[in-house]
Formats: sequence, structure tokens, C-alpha cells
Amino acid sequence: MKRNIALVAGGYSGEYIVSIQSAAIIERHLDPDKYRVIKISITQEGWYHTDTSGKRTAVDKNDFSIVLSGEKVTFDVVFIGIHGTPGEDGKLQGYFDMLGIPYTSCGAITSALTFNKSYCNKVVAALNLVHIAKSMHIFRDKPFQEADIAKRLRFPVFVKPAEGGSSLGVSKVNNPSEELGQAIERAFREDSQALIEEYIPGREITCGVLETGSKLIALPLTEIISGKDFFDFEAKYSPGVSREITPATLDIAQAEMISQTAKSLYCALNCRGIVRIDFILEEGTENLYFLEINTMPGQSENSIVPQQVQAAGISLKDFYGMLIEGCLA
Repeated sequence: MKRNIALVAGGYSGEYIVSIQSAAIIERHLDPDKYRVIKISITQEGWYHTDTSGKRTAVDKNDFSIVLSGEKVTFDVVFIGIHGTPGEDGKLQGYFDMLGIPYTSCGAITSALTFNKSYCNKVVAALNLVHIAKSMHIFRDKPFQEADIAKRLRFPVFVKPAEGGSSLGVSKVNNPSEELGQAIERAFREDSQALIEEYIPGREITCGVLETGSKLIALPLTEIISGKDFFDFEAKYSPGVSREITPATLDIAQAEMISQTAKSLYCALNCRGIVRIDFILEEGTENLYFLEINTMPGQSENSIVPQQVQAAGISLKDFYGMLIEGCLA
């Protein structure tokens, strides 16, 4: 008997389109012999399923069920395909926990923690597993002084929304007197909090990690070489703007160190499913700096994790099946 899988997509953030693209790839590669996949759109306007004729059917949020052709459908697993809120920040995770429905991502607490870059940095720093760049955390509704930021941090810096993804609202600031104010305003258009973090020159390396049963797997590493000043939204999602080299051209010791650090962070932060952990290998010192953890990494055709899965010799069909069976186990 096929398992009923709810593939949730959309969300409430600027990453909506990326989520729709990811969900299309996931749906295409889920095994139709094992799973009955029903895509659920979660938007500000409502939660609904759209059939092939374009008819929308609303989800009953009391038990996350839907009625199709007179049949009440409940779900064995939710495949979370939403980047940003509410699918990556713990909100949906808490809802599904209360309903007792398993889902393919980190739990509510881990999702909420890792979604906020500043709070996550503080926890990761306490683990003493990896270096953390010096930073400041500011809030839109609390006073701060640009002069104080310029005094306390070494420029250039990155100004980022504390909660968000796909590099939306991120700026690199070289000159605080000319650029800092505008960069903070840009970050605050995406979020009420901003992280201002010192730039670490070096190579950007990212590692996908997943747990299947009792086995923890680090996927082949990817080095990101942006054609722009940094790996912004355009560089991430516009073909040809950046190069993503998988496997990354690292020596064995470097690759092992980064993979082991990624696996240690995965375990220490109690991650589940597939996550992608981003690092900077510092130029000149080879110190490894933590950038962020992405608990719902992109699955679109331009995304990194599918490249890593392919480099590992795993088909996307098997990979997504591993995530679902991991939930059921």
C-alpha cells in the first residue's frame, strides 16, 4: 500500500519562488510506486491543494487533512519543501509535532535556532568545534549607533537579515561612512533583526549532511566561486554567474576536516534529515569559519545539494526515499 506524502511548498517569505522550484524537483523524483504524493501550497492566502484542472481544495488545519473526490486523506509523512518561514523556522515543525505527523526536516527547536543566524552563531561558538567571525546583532526597534558598529568591527563586513535565506537583503560593506546605513536599511526590509559580521577572506565550502537510520553521511563537498563580489541571490540562482565545484578541489586532510566538522555540528545541534552547512576556509591560515546551517537546502536544478547527491553516486529518487523512510523509522 502506498504511503500518503504531503509535499508542502510556498511559504510566506521572498523565497517562495525558490520553494516552488524545489518542490517541482522533489515531486518529479519521488517514487510513484511507493508514494502517493499530494502537493500542498502554504501561502498567506491559505493552505490548499490544486488538482490538474486548477480546482483548489482547502486543507483542514485541525488535523492537516484534505478531502479529494469524497475521500478524506490524511498523511503518513510531510515532506517540507518550504524555504524560509513557516517551513524552515520551526513553526510548521511545532504544528506537525502537536499533530503527531512525522516530517522530513530538523525539529522545531533546532529549526528555530538555526534560522536565526546570530543566535545560532552564539551556540556554535560555545561548542568549540569551528571558528566564528566577530559580529554584532542589532534590532530595528532598538537603538544602535552606526559609529559604534564601525568602531567595534573590522571592515569589510557583511550585513544580513538575521532570519532569512537565499542571500535576500545581504550586503557587503567596505566603507562604513558611505555604505553601512543603506545596507542596514536593506536588511531591515527583510527582517526586524540584522547580523553584521566581519568578512573572512578565503574559500567558501559547503557540505550536505544527512542521517539515514544509524548512519551519518557527509556528501561530497562543494566549493562556491561567485562571479560577483559575494554569493548573493543572483549568483545563487542565475546560471553562469557562479561556479560550484563538486567535489571541491581540496586535499584529503582539508576535506576530511571539513566533513567531520559538519557531521559534529549536525549531531551537536540535533539535526535531522538533510542539512547544508556553509564554511569559509580562511586564506593563509586554513582556519575553518562557520557561516550558517541551512535546514531546508534548495532542491532546484541550480541548487547545491542535488549536485552533491549526484557526485555521491546516489539518485535523487533514492535520496528522497531515504529522507522519507528515515521519518517513518
